[in-house]
Formats: sequence, structure tokens, C-alpha cells
Amino acid sequence: MKNLLALAHGIDHFNERFARIANWLVLLACLVSAGNAFARYGFNLSSNAWLEIQWYMFAYIVMLGAAHTLRKNEHVRVDILYSSLSTRAQVWIDVLGGIFFLLPAMCVLIWTSWPFFVEAWRIGETSQSAGGLLRWPVKIVLPLGFFMVMLQGLSEITKRVAYLRGLYNMDIHYDRPLQ
Repeated sequence: MKNLLALAHGIDHFNERFARIANWLVLLACLVSAGNAFARYGFNLSSNAWLEIQWYMFAYIVMLGAAHTLRKNEHVRVDILYSSLSTRAQVWIDVLGGIFFLLPAMCVLIWTSWPFFVEAWRIGETSQSAGGLLRWPVKIVLPLGFFMVMLQGLSEITKRVAYLRGLYNMDIHYDRPLQ
């Protein structure tokens, strides 16, 4: 279990690095958006490439940040009974949900999004907009992001199993959304 926990912490560190990239992309996307608006309304200059790069950055922000969100236990839940259960029951739900729902879903998403990227790369797909960008750089983030979530799911399952066995102490705090 010690080796699995070391691997889980390695996965956490790996996804933390990509989360930092996503954080910087938020700032960069804001700057590009503001610059694009300034150029368009201030100088009557416009470029589809600038609009598309914003969309690409948004895709990278979401897909690179998803695994980090899972690690921080801040993902969206359908909380009907979860918050009223004991911590141990919540951990069991997390483990079983990860094994039977998260991991299979990520495998299917990786499997189905990979050919989507490969075909765009193979044919050199570009946007149909004038001045548009290549499509494969944004399409690769789909299987990459799903793979990162799958790895983080394995990390979370490992840590929770260790917690259930009394081998690992973790904060499994979940703030229920206000309604």
C-alpha cells in the first residue's frame, strides 16, 4: 500500500502542475479577450484566430483543471443523501463510484476522443473560418484531460482505500452547496 500511496502522490503532483498551467491560462485568456475587444472596437481590427485561441484556452482550462478539481474534492455531486452519511460511508461511496462509474466513463471517453484527435492531426484539419487555426491542438486536450482525470481517480481511490484501512489520514471535507 505504501508504494500505491507514493504513486498516488506522484499523480497528485503531476496534475497539480497542469492545474498551474490552467490557472495561468485563465489570466492569458482574459488578456487575449481584452486585447481582442480593444483591437476590434478601438481600431476596427478583427481576427478569427484570436477568437479561436480564446476557445482553445478555455478548453485547456477546463480539461487541465478537471483532475485538480477532483483532487480537491470540489467536483459537482448530486447530493441527495451523501452529506447526511458518516464519513466512512461517504468514503465507501467515493471508492465504489470511482471504480464503477468514474474509471469506466474515463476509459470510454479516452477511447472515443482519441480517434477524433488522430483524424484531425492526420488530415491537418483547420477551422473553416478565415484565418482559423489548426484543430488538432485543441482536440488533443480531450483524451489528455480524460486521461488525467482517470489517473486522479485512481489516486483518489487509492487514498480512500488506505484511509478505510487506517493507513492514511486525509481531509474528506465536502461543502454542500447552498440552496
